[in-house]
Amino acid sequence: MKDQFGEEFEAVPLPDFVEKSVDEMRAAADAFYQRVKKRHTVRDFSDRAVPRDIIEKCILAAGTAPNGANHQPWHFSAISNPEMKSKIRAAAEEEERTFYEGRAGEEWLKALKPIGTDAEKPFLETAPWLISIFGQRRSIGADGRKYKNYYVPESVSIATGFLLLALHEAGLLTLTHTPNPMSFLTEICGRPATDKPYILLVVGYPAEGAKIPKHAQIKKPLPEISTFFE
Repeated sequence: MKDQFGEEFEAVPLPDFVEKSVDEMRAAADAFYQRVKKRHTVRDFSDRAVPRDIIEKCILAAGTAPNGANHQPWHFSAISNPEMKSKIRAAAEEEERTFYEGRAGEEWLKALKPIGTDAEKPFLETAPWLISIFGQRRSIGADGRKYKNYYVPESVSIATGFLLLALHEAGLLTLTHTPNPMSFLTEICGRPATDKPYILLVVGYPAEGAKIPKHAQIKKPLPEISTFFE
């Protein structure tokens, strides 16, 4: 086959697609919706261990996400090391204190009030795994040369969605933590300066008696989140 520039490129037959009947599609879509609406963000984590191979498999699932030019411009630093988690908590709470003491602004803090968040982040040490998700502005190819990546925020966002769903399907709970700024993650995780941290994902089991904000269960109905043109 040829690309838009007339250059040859290799293509292979679509390997895995299995067509479903319309009834099967409806059943599958509903079954997925019923599962995914049970995903909840929590802040009360247990310290119960989660085997590394489960985290590895979920990261592999994230790595199948669509992305710009198939450069796969992401890196997942999975952290269970207590010393690293302690450093991350200290750095995150320092940024969060500045945030809650005025940098956020009154409107933002008012929006967060029904969630009940504050500058204290003990879950960063309690949860068995933290996954720092980086976007790579540049990558190194097999030839050792650096090349530019494309649609990095979009690609990383899609991969993060895949990861959240993979972890949910595996039976784990998550929290998407976004201290701002979060450049400290680049240093702690030993990533190059061209890697930008996007999200710190907290992963594990719920603590006994874990609760979620009632406000978090309010989801917009279909007419508010979609428009159909037929």
